Amino acid sequence: MTISLGIATILGGFLFPFVVRMIWGKMVDQWGAIGGWMAAAFVVGTIWCINHGISTPMITQSGTAWVDMGLSAGVGVWVASALTGGSVKKSYRNILAAVSGGILGGFLLSLFL
Repeated sequence: MTISLGIATILGGFLFPFVVRMIWGKMVDQWGAIGGWMAAAFVVGTIWCINHGISTPMITQSGTAWVDMGLSAGVGVWVASALTGGSVKKSYRNILAAVSGGILGGFLLSLFL
């Protein structure tokens, strides 16, 4: 992976949690549950297209670096919450649940893929 592809991949990984933090909560506050569904469709869909779906995507899967939008959203939102005064100790249970779910999901997928 070249340096320019590496920088684009890092920026693509940053873009998703940044947009989630900037837009998702405001859409839910404004429109309630329907705003959450709209944010899920528009934010995730738009950023996925930018990161993976166009002919020159921001995130390059080259084998040397692996970036998933779910991972970048989790890490990015967690770091932003910690930097703005959120309780890191209270988040450990959620992190453990997310890692356990990811391992279980990966194992189940490996059984039939």
